[in-house]
Amino acid sequence: MRYSLDKNEKFAVFKLHEPKLNTLISAELKSEMLIINSQGFNNIILDLTDTQYCDSSGLSAILVGNRVCRNANGNFVLTGLSDNVKKLITISQLDSVLTISGTMDEAISSINS
Repeated sequence: MRYSLDKNEKFAVFKLHEPKLNTLISAELKSEMLIINSQGFNNIILDLTDTQYCDSSGLSAILVGNRVCRNANGNFVLTGLSDNVKKLITISQLDSVLTISGTMDEAISSINS
């Protein structure tokens, strides 16, 4: 799995550099979310700008990130969603559960507020 991680004082930005968030990647993404959270980052921004496709296992990985942040009284924010990924989240009715920002600046603002 290709990704970059930018750690800030208040949050970590995890940018996935993969076109597909599917079964091949989801287990590793779940592990990374748990590791980042265990390092004291309760606020995580997941940037999916490079990701055009997501399946149910990818959604599961996203929900793990959301859960670990919420359990640590933090925030989990998604940004950079393609139309396909947005549609899947909406169809799955997860748009009411997940925090979704249109831009990185909005994601950062939602954590800092």
